[in-house]
Amino acid sequence: MAGRSFHRLYHRHLLRSITTNPNPNPSSSPSLRSFRCLSNTPPPPPPPESVGGVESPPPPPRPPPDFRSSLNEAEVAKFAAIADTWWDFEGPFKPLHAMNPTRVSFIRSALCRHFRKDPNCARPFEGLKIIDVGCGGGILSEPLARMGATVAGIDAVEKNIKIARIHAGLDPLTSTIDYSCATAEQLVRENKKFDVVIASEVIEHVADPAEFCKSLSSLTVPSGATVISTINRSVRSYAAAIVVAEYLLSWLPKGTHEWSKFLTPEELAMILQRASISVQEMAGMVYNPLTGEWSLSDDTSINFIVLGTKEGKGDLMEVVPQ
Repeated sequence: MAGRSFHRLYHRHLLRSITTNPNPNPSSSPSLRSFRCLSNTPPPPPPPESVGGVESPPPPPRPPPDFRSSLNEAEVAKFAAIADTWWDFEGPFKPLHAMNPTRVSFIRSALCRHFRKDPNCARPFEGLKIIDVGCGGGILSEPLARMGATVAGIDAVEKNIKIARIHAGLDPLTSTIDYSCATAEQLVRENKKFDVVIASEVIEHVADPAEFCKSLSSLTVPSGATVISTINRSVRSYAAAIVVAEYLLSWLPKGTHEWSKFLTPEELAMILQRASISVQEMAGMVYNPLTGEWSLSDDTSINFIVLGTKEGKGDLMEVVPQ
């Protein structure tokens, strides 16, 4: 597990860079500054007045905070157009199917460390409530359910949810996944909470990453975990994820990604920090064109995945001795 020590060292280096450079992406600073405005606690309501000795009824409960939607309608339409191909292993989502075992490997080991679960157990996630935000056809939701988690999956595309439900129903271990057509902001307004909130290959498609991370944080219980995987904004990612994947090899439909929407690891860590989530682990995910396989790596220049913890006190689950 040589990579584990690197991830922790990299995290310390990342936090130092954030401290010395609090605004790594000037172009996104208005979105980041909005957290300070939204996080100001409103003053308490005045005490009820009495009229003629009779106390007035208490004011109605204050509505939940306003979480602006991070939904990007153009991106929703883009993925709705190819929704039928989610479980076509040779279709547009072929790269995602190939990457899935690697991101599942990171999620399994990182969550077992965080929640003190036995990584050698067949169902290490038993007792954990996990939500897969932007679940698509359920490619990631299903292995999470097979590892024992109580899984919910949400997506803004109704067709994706229908396909996910049908496919999950083919296996008793995944038929319990609770799929719904919704956004993270909608669940925040419903006061939903989860031990683990996952958004894999989603943040590069939202309209406002800062608002999106704020919603992910609100869905996470104190001391819970938030997992995000995405693509770095680098020269290598432009060459690999756009030029090669979309235009030369046609692995993805042209226009699937916009390089300007990618986030660097430092930018993502800053956005998460402002949403009360502290990045604890980070790893790169590297594709080997000779073998056609993905693997975890110290190289975060293209694809990377992070696990952060929500600030606050909470009871972490202990492994029950056998």
